[in-house]
Amino acid sequence: MAYQYIISRSLDPVFAIAIGVGAALTRINREEKEKGRSTPETLEALKRRMQIAWTGKDK
Repeated sequence: MAYQYIISRSLDPVFAIAIGVGAALTRINREEKEKGRSTPETLEALKRRMQIAWTGKDK
């Protein structure tokens, strides 16, 4: 018997987004560490980029 949903009809999309975001953050952190940056430096760059994306300007 095949199951239609992993968790439930309404929670499956939330679960999928959480897994995707987690995988993306893990990859970004790994690639930044290969470039010699620490996790706090990576988070600071991510915050700056998100601010630029939302406001259109840096600080």
